[in-house]
Amino acid sequence: MTDNLTPPQRSYAMSRVHSKDTRPELLLRKSLFGRGLRFRKHVRTLPGTPDIVFPAARVAVFVDGEFWHGYQLSRWRSKLSDWWLTKIEGNVARDQRLRTQLRQQGWTVVRLWQRQIIANTDRAADRVEAVVRHHRSRVVHPHCSGVTNLGQNQRRRGPTADQATGDP
Repeated sequence: MTDNLTPPQRSYAMSRVHSKDTRPELLLRKSLFGRGLRFRKHVRTLPGTPDIVFPAARVAVFVDGEFWHGYQLSRWRSKLSDWWLTKIEGNVARDQRLRTQLRQQGWTVVRLWQRQIIANTDRAADRVEAVVRHHRSRVVHPHCSGVTNLGQNQRRRGPTADQATGDP
């Protein structure tokens, strides 16, 4: 298949493709932040540099573009040149390999398609929030001597000043 753009036009078009801080990623981050969830962005020390990371819950979120990560590739693979087919299949294989690496390191991986986020940001954020809150409740903190985290509003604390002195 011949490219219908000149090399400078193709170069310009490809330069506009962002790998981070994409519109769907920004929408999701804004929704998660609005729900009180705090996270790290683009953590380079983790395999695949996840888009959103919740370190305490050990949850890594990837926001995947449909073309680059092969959304329903079987439907449109025949339209691709051999070069693009190899490239996208390689991306899909890398995604699977990174997911395995993260899982082996004890991380839960959530992958969302950009189209899911654009179509219904709240639903995508609900999914991430449910996973994060579920895993946060199971995290064991070393300073809690084996007691699991009870959640944001139910943290285990020592006795209050009133309880310590016996006053009502």
